[in-house]
Amino acid sequence: MKISIVTISYNQARFLEQAICSVINQDYPDKEYIVVDPGSTDGSREIIERYRDRIDKIIFEPDEGPADGLNKGFAQATGEIFGFINSDDALLPGALSRVARAFAENPEVDVILGYVYQVDGNGRLIKRIRTGKINPKRFVYGGVNFAQQGMFFRAHVFRRVGGFNIKNTTSWDGELALDMALSGARFAVLDEYIAIFRLHDRSASKSSDMDRMKRVVENHERCFVKAMGRNRRAIDKIVRQLFRFDKWRRDPVGLVIRLYDMLILSLRPRYIEIRSLLDG
Repeated sequence: MKISIVTISYNQARFLEQAICSVINQDYPDKEYIVVDPGSTDGSREIIERYRDRIDKIIFEPDEGPADGLNKGFAQATGEIFGFINSDDALLPGALSRVARAFAENPEVDVILGYVYQVDGNGRLIKRIRTGKINPKRFVYGGVNFAQQGMFFRAHVFRRVGGFNIKNTTSWDGELALDMALSGARFAVLDEYIAIFRLHDRSASKSSDMDRMKRVVENHERCFVKAMGRNRRAIDKIVRQLFRFDKWRRDPVGLVIRLYDMLILSLRPRYIEIRSLLDG
């Protein structure tokens, strides 16, 4: 069972080598790695060239943004299972072996969601993300945790929904998951931590400029309409809170972990050595 991984790279040289090594050093033999860089100028391309002999395909060409770059990468992928990590994220050792085993043991499953460590740019643990099964209503009401770094899916499901929406420049990963759920894809949770999601000052998830925030709201509203067939109403604020409460009711262990991360880590920051995690 071949697994194809795509990494989109753009001016993240500080973290890029770690991301690349986390994929090429996986112990799973039947993997394909594709790196897409539309025009980095910070030394990222030199890092990619350094590992060219261990990267199956490199795409150096302009694109219309991250979603378009990912579509270009997956258009050249030949695996049965797809996954993607950004250039500032990483897979944990053994992740692909565990994912392959989960798909083999659950042939009816289309999408597998693993757990993710969220860390800052210096390697401080921010929180642990325990993902949950996705259905459209639960997803748009915030009733499920989601982390793209832990998401793997069958290639035919990706192609069935038409890949990423290149017009979505803020939450293309979440919209892909929603599109898969709307298409009837079957989700399962892998009860293991398999990836690192890095949140830092230059990451897309942390940008707070007004234009981006406007696009975030627009994309969330469009996805809500796509899932629910209508615009939001005032009552939906209450419904959202009910779904968020239900999320923790269904995962009491996750609630305990979240409270620990919020209360204890904020008082006594716990630095984890990312290198030791990646070395297993």
